[in-house]
Amino acid sequence: MNKLTDAFELYNGVKVPCVGYGTYLTPDGEIAKNSVIEAMNAGYRHIDTAFAYGNEKAIGEGIRASGVRREDIFVTTKHWVTMRGYEKATEAIDISLENLGIDYLDLYLIHWPCVEKVSPDWKEINASTWKAFEDAYKIGKIRAIGVSNFQKKHYDALVERCEIKPMVNQIEFHPGYTQPETVAYSKANGMLVQAFSPLGCGAVLGDETLACIAKKYNKTVAQICLRFVLQSGLNVLTKSVTPARIAENAQIFDFELTAEDMAIISAMPEVGFTGWLPENAPADALV
Repeated sequence: MNKLTDAFELYNGVKVPCVGYGTYLTPDGEIAKNSVIEAMNAGYRHIDTAFAYGNEKAIGEGIRASGVRREDIFVTTKHWVTMRGYEKATEAIDISLENLGIDYLDLYLIHWPCVEKVSPDWKEINASTWKAFEDAYKIGKIRAIGVSNFQKKHYDALVERCEIKPMVNQIEFHPGYTQPETVAYSKANGMLVQAFSPLGCGAVLGDETLACIAKKYNKTVAQICLRFVLQSGLNVLTKSVTPARIAENAQIFDFELTAEDMAIISAMPEVGFTGWLPENAPADALV
């Protein structure tokens, strides 16, 4: 990967730009709109949002105001837990399309799996939700479909009941929390792994080990983290609403971490983990 628009290829041939611009906690309205415009100006062509972020409309406005052709932008959004099941999920897809003001989604993800503590029928609920994804994919409303925050048992239960296997698994991944088993399993089953929270919600920015490595390469700790994710073979999702930081986060292609530094970072003790897993996710994700 040598630039922002270099891409990972999904098993159906769809290409995903290797660095995405994430919009979690980006305030709706002018801030979200302008941040997308800044990202486009900095060269990003991959925008990641979600219905639950509450900013899909502003993200869509930013995409249109950027002047970049729709076909040159990869747009991801996510299905929320209050719309589980076939009929509601079908409706959710149309709502997100309307909010974003676009005719198709490049990638649509189940944001959180339904789990046993929510319903004894969690496997069937996930499968019926996924069936809506499959049908929308077949008619061209969505170019690629995937999951988020899925672990092995959720994936296994889903593929036993589905026709089209997930193409992506978006999970928390950063120095200090790398989920090696989930990453390896996802890759082995043909999924592109996307990394959210690559800076560990900011917790890793003060880490001394990372600071020493950053000094060696004359880079910021944030740039080291993003490069680490990319060299781990994951699709990295950056996040900032500050123009200078948006541009800085894109400057990760003029250096390469050595195998030794990759190993040092991989061996870091746990830091920055949100604590969110499917069984103990934020309360509103377990509806």
